[in-house]
Amino acid sequence: MVTAIRDILPKMDSMIRPYDSLAEADAADDAYYASLAPQERLEILLELIEMYRTTQGEDSERLERVYRIDELERR
Repeated sequence: MVTAIRDILPKMDSMIRPYDSLAEADAADDAYYASLAPQERLEILLELIEMYRTTQGEDSERLERVYRIDELERR
């Protein structure tokens, strides 16, 4: 069974803002997320995790553990 992404994502208000450059658009994104309260940012993160798990099915009951070990140089 294939689920369309539009069926998973919540309905959002359409908002179009023209920018002169990609850097200006990125700065606007950064300013928007910086203006959110920590709780709002956490809620967005949890929603993204839930959407990811929904699209992955049974295989994603938990997040994959990712780590790496870096060797440090002796001084």
